[in-house]
Amino acid sequence: MLTSSLVLGATAGGLNTGDILFQLIMFLVLLALLKKYAWGPLMGIMKQREEHIAGEIDAAEKSRTEASKLLEEQRELLKQARTEAQGLIENAKKQGDIQRDEIIALARTESDRIRESAKLEIEMQKEQAVAAIREQVATLSVMIASKVIEKELSAADQEKLINDYIVEAGDGK
Repeated sequence: MLTSSLVLGATAGGLNTGDILFQLIMFLVLLALLKKYAWGPLMGIMKQREEHIAGEIDAAEKSRTEASKLLEEQRELLKQARTEAQGLIENAKKQGDIQRDEIIALARTESDRIRESAKLEIEMQKEQAVAAIREQVATLSVMIASKVIEKELSAADQEKLINDYIVEAGDGK
């Protein structure tokens, strides 16, 4: 009974400082071991993770800034390309208008030249035709006149005509 009263007494009101001290030392040792082997490496890993995440955030921010800058450059280049394309289109239209006007002027000049050439050729053909007709009329007139003269004139009349012609020709000189 005595032993049971000691155990009961220890639990009932007495402090067992040896157990408390042992438990406190064990707790401190456990804390030291946890700090050295668990908490330290865990904090190191957490610090590395924090640095890695901060680096990733910085890299993402740099990438975003660079992408924004590149996007702005691309927009500016696109604007310049559109301006250049518009300028080229306008220049091509002007050149086309100039060439069209030149072609029209050349065609008109050529048309006028061909028209004048045709007029001259027609005039020459007309003159040749008139000359040919005159020649044929003269030949026919001479033939008709000679036929008429042969039939109507006697030998004496022919002689008189020849002499009159000779006199006229002589006076004309």
